[in-house]
Amino acid sequence: MATNIIMPALEMAQDKGKLVRWLKPAGATVTKGEPIMEIETDKVTVEIEASASGTLGNITAREGDVIPVGQTIALILEAGESAQSSLSGAQAKSKEAVNVSPVARRIAEEHGVDLAIIKPSGGKIEKADVLAFVNRPSSQPSPSKGEGAILASPKAKRLAQERGVEWATLRGTGPDGAVIAKDIPSPSIAPVHGSAQGASVSTTWRVMAERMSQSWTTAPHFYLVREVNASRLQTWRESVNKRAKEKITITDLLVKVVGVALRQHSRVNVSWNGGAIVEHPEVNIGLAIAIDGGLIVPVVHRADTLNVAQITARRQDIVARAQSGRLKLDDLQGGTFTISNLGMFGVDAFHAIVNPPQAAILAVGRIADRVVAIGGQPAVQPMMTLTLSFDHRAVDGARGAQFLGTLADLIEEPLTLLG
Repeated sequence: MATNIIMPALEMAQDKGKLVRWLKPAGATVTKGEPIMEIETDKVTVEIEASASGTLGNITAREGDVIPVGQTIALILEAGESAQSSLSGAQAKSKEAVNVSPVARRIAEEHGVDLAIIKPSGGKIEKADVLAFVNRPSSQPSPSKGEGAILASPKAKRLAQERGVEWATLRGTGPDGAVIAKDIPSPSIAPVHGSAQGASVSTTWRVMAERMSQSWTTAPHFYLVREVNASRLQTWRESVNKRAKEKITITDLLVKVVGVALRQHSRVNVSWNGGAIVEHPEVNIGLAIAIDGGLIVPVVHRADTLNVAQITARRQDIVARAQSGRLKLDDLQGGTFTISNLGMFGVDAFHAIVNPPQAAILAVGRIADRVVAIGGQPAVQPMMTLTLSFDHRAVDGARGAQFLGTLADLIEEPLTLLG
């Protein structure tokens, strides 16, 4: 029996996704677990793996299409099975009953439209019916079909929005003069500040802005700040690097320390969902990483159970694949806490916005020599500022302070974590 390939849901509130490209052509043999397509999340392009082994067939979605979550876009066929034979009897009957003109069928295929959902204006589906469906209103009403009406494909509209182009002013080269994807000019030099159009942004950046705006306006933030002595953290790093195959970073050590602290303070490893506090059974720490298109947060899963070498290997892997746009779906899911480290940029301290649906994020500043009191005497020590941002709906001040206290103690005295 054929296995459906559907557009997956990558976020809780997601209702559609963009197919970036197929990694396997129709008719290719695929193995379960093998990447077969790339889809665009709100943060990065992600590879989706085959859920079964067989032959890829019955592809109905084209690269660049925006598709509702849950919609079948291809099949994985078993040996000896054909795409046509895998259709349900109802589907087959429906397709046989629909009378479609050749031109209408070609346009539907070009736009990835399922003819079964188009209602013909007459006895059969004509070109005008398909074009009317393709140009149906989305967020803004489109002009009705008629003399002088301007048509545009969904992909063209999306590209125009991303690139800051008014598609209705363009000359289309598609059917009936419709504006299609290739008619949308690519951005060159960003407009100067103060221009009416403004600089075009990537989908990643746009949705990042939307998510952060939502977090900032819906989650009541509060902050706890503490300066910690990083001398023993640095000594720890020097010690493990002497015997490590890969270079250990301060971020790697912080992932370990935060993982242990979250295990001790499970009421910080939570989310606010539907008016209730949800405690997570696993400690999965996200790392905020800047890429050209915006900010992404791949996850180190079960960080509290990993040793430093394992954390380093995981961090190097996800950072490399994030920068090359090759993250997998699992890399971005399940995060319960986030670390954002700007110390390498010379930042002393900053306040981060909570990454929903998580309840807390740690902002890490640089390690810098400062004069502090040691045993009542002034001394120069390497100090680091930690700033914790919390969603006050899920974490109160006392619990947040207790967590920060444990975190500071582990950083200043990490001997219990060695070995």
